[in-house]
Amino acid sequence: MPTERLTFSGHAGHQLAARLDLPTGPVLATALFAHCFTCSKDIPAARRIAARLSAMGIAVLRFDFTGLGHSEGEFANTSFSSNVQDLIAAARELASRNMAPDLLIGHSLGGAAVLRARAGIPSTKAVVTLGAPFDPGHVAHHFDHALAAIQRDGQAEVTLGGRPFVIGRDFVDDIGQVELATAIADLNAALLVLHAPRDDTVGIDQAAEIFQAARHPKSFVTLDDADHLITDARDAEYAAEVIATWATRYVEMKPPAPPPGAPEGVIRVTEADRDGFLQDVQNGPFHHLLADEPEAYGGNNRGLSPYGFLAAGLGACTSMTLRMYARRKGWPLETISVEVCHDKVHAQDAIPSGPAMIDRFMRVIQLRGPLDQGQRDKLLEIADKCPVHRTLEQSARVDTRIETAPDAPDLFVDPSG
Repeated sequence: MPTERLTFSGHAGHQLAARLDLPTGPVLATALFAHCFTCSKDIPAARRIAARLSAMGIAVLRFDFTGLGHSEGEFANTSFSSNVQDLIAAARELASRNMAPDLLIGHSLGGAAVLRARAGIPSTKAVVTLGAPFDPGHVAHHFDHALAAIQRDGQAEVTLGGRPFVIGRDFVDDIGQVELATAIADLNAALLVLHAPRDDTVGIDQAAEIFQAARHPKSFVTLDDADHLITDARDAEYAAEVIATWATRYVEMKPPAPPPGAPEGVIRVTEADRDGFLQDVQNGPFHHLLADEPEAYGGNNRGLSPYGFLAAGLGACTSMTLRMYARRKGWPLETISVEVCHDKVHAQDAIPSGPAMIDRFMRVIQLRGPLDQGQRDKLLEIADKCPVHRTLEQSARVDTRIETAPDAPDLFVDPSG
């Protein structure tokens, strides 16, 4: 997944640091991601969601709000309203590239910000919140011990997530005055609310209020045992998968015509975890699978192995071919089930040492319906003529070339969080 580093002018003219995660293939839609309170664009959840969406053809811009991460400015001089203006500025930057955002995604206070910013980003078709508060003033409990000093002195230094931040009086006053109910009711976009029931930073009652204030279409999905920052790689993957699947219903994505001679289009495989073997397998914007290795071979068993995909292709092609033949003949074939086993393990085969091994696929076909023996024998013969079967039995040629991709060392989720 290529990433473009860029800067753009924020609400006060400061240069804000951003990353534009681009699909390997054509850009079919664009998303804008707003990070959580005092976080940055590079938290694991943001990276994994961006990687997943870009794999399906959605470019993702994620940036550091003014005064945070690598962006210019003083955090003490910012507020919730300035974050909203930064989001609108980011949307203008995308629009200048003919990539006006279709999808807004916000995490925690960033989720509240995208709900408010949506009115200033007319291209938006769908909005996603993760662990977002209905009442932005809710974040003040992080530094309630310092509120008196902030009001007395105009600002105070507080420690959040182990890091020092200066919180100003304007920030406190601003979040105390924000009311989101009207903005949510007038969202005029599809809404997906993602929240963990055990989130002890922003309670799930806040998510319920967001959902109740919104009009349809709206969806609510729980993140189970995820923490507020969605630091666990599996939780980040789940959130990314839900967002990607949901978005296809509301964000129009028209894939380009397939290459000549390849009606199934291009299969794109993108590494999702450089510490393991997890891969995003994408065919156009709507078909996504995960590939992985079993735990015994260093993977996490979160998807089919490469040979598993090969066996699945043989089984699916066999079933389709039999159905096509029986339908043409008008035979009473009710159901088809195909089991395929492969007796060579990919992880062993990938090591170029030892004697050559012969692949053997063991296929068991179950046919239900009042078929006579002649029909069953003929269908067994037809099974051996399915296109994938023929490809496996015959020699195939794989033409390969290497393309240089830009270095993007931070695109992967650290499994340790």
